[in-house]
Amino acid sequence: MADQPVSGLEARIHVPGRLEAALAAEPGSVVAVIGPNGAGKTTLLRALAGLVEMTGSVTVAGESWTDPARLVRERHLGFVFQDQSLFPHLAALANVAFGPRSRGARRAAAEATAQGWLDRLGVADLAARRPAELSGGQAQRVAIARALATEPALLLLDEPFAGLDVGVASALRVELARHLAGYDGVALLVTHDAIDALTLADRVLVLDEGRVAQDGTPHEVAAHPRTDHVARLVGLNVLREGDTFRSFSPSAVTVSLLRPEGSARHRWRGTVVSAAPHGDAVRLLVSGDTDLLADVTPASMGELHLLPGREVWLSVKETAVQTYGAP
Repeated sequence: MADQPVSGLEARIHVPGRLEAALAAEPGSVVAVIGPNGAGKTTLLRALAGLVEMTGSVTVAGESWTDPARLVRERHLGFVFQDQSLFPHLAALANVAFGPRSRGARRAAAEATAQGWLDRLGVADLAARRPAELSGGQAQRVAIARALATEPALLLLDEPFAGLDVGVASALRVELARHLAGYDGVALLVTHDAIDALTLADRVLVLDEGRVAQDGTPHEVAAHPRTDHVARLVGLNVLREGDTFRSFSPSAVTVSLLRPEGSARHRWRGTVVSAAPHGDAVRLLVSGDTDLLADVTPASMGELHLLPGREVWLSVKETAVQTYGAP
């Protein structure tokens, strides 16, 4: 991905002692940035935004942001921070209108744009409230609306669901996915959650110790993890039906040669495509109506002759499946 010039984003970034990374993304791409703590994920976003000193180059939508260097306010970007970073003295409407106003829009036009984005994010009725009067989920929706209100060429999302309870995060995840689907710029999403990488992104960039360790589609990264962190984070099966998502761990999958009976509600038939060691288990990639991962013991691998080309049945109990979707 880093070798092909594109009109969306192309960057080569060096932050001494912290980050050495090259990346590129086409317009409309959503790139999930994952890696362990200290890997350089937030540093990458802040370097792209011009918030940390770096050497290298950043080009967005065909325009250089580094030659000559542009100030943060001169870069056409939206940034959603982990802590929202809303202006505490401004109401939600004014927070979202700030971007359009700073770009020269008249007050009425900026507020109309802001109200439209608050409506899209489901918080239009909170327009007059200040950040201290908002819940965490509400504040994050306002922060996302503020980032999108200027229609940025580059959208930076630094763990936008961090600190939110599961229900709020799930609802916001679906809402954000809906907006990203129609977004024409490039979005980078820093996350510690495999669900985000698998359901929101079309590419995954893995950072480890300040360098790019892996880069590919979510399926490629999940099927062939190159670091333990990727194996833990991306090693999930996720199925989508409309706005409903179902996820489950490969370790929850039972592999058999005959159609399973009993309490397992979810069953699939497929063919073993690959098998690779994964910790104390063997990870199978099984292709059928959908591609799924399953972890089996080395003993089962031998007893069932689970080699590539072998037809198998997979099953998962309902209790092992996490389901979430639009509220």
